[in-house]
Amino acid sequence: MLSKPVLTVTETTRIVDAARAEAEKNKWPVAIVVADDGGHPLAVLRLDGAAPATSYIATEKARTAALGRRETKVYEDMINNGRTAFLSAPLQGTLEGGVPVIVDGHVVGAVGVSGVKSEQDAQIAKAGIQALGV
Repeated sequence: MLSKPVLTVTETTRIVDAARAEAEKNKWPVAIVVADDGGHPLAVLRLDGAAPATSYIATEKARTAALGRRETKVYEDMINNGRTAFLSAPLQGTLEGGVPVIVDGHVVGAVGVSGVKSEQDAQIAKAGIQALGV
């Protein structure tokens, strides 16, 4: 039987706190979602001023990054570069801003952020993941 690391409440909280700090430092009203490796939300935080839809979009970005095992920017780029058939894939969060959490070569979850420009969403997600030191 194989063993792999998993996100606990401790790591999830660390990610959310660091992502929130990055967003607040830049005055970006966003939603931040941390999901497990199956794309199921472990934490959802919608900052003051973020539109209600951002929670849904951030959740889908996190789910897509976890299930796809890659940043959601990869999907956005594929679609923008003409592979429009990919729009029929059963993934909803194909915009930049979903980033997998990789520990010892295992995808243990993902962070999805929504509310500002896609590259800024990704910046916030990556700041959260960096707090794990992995």
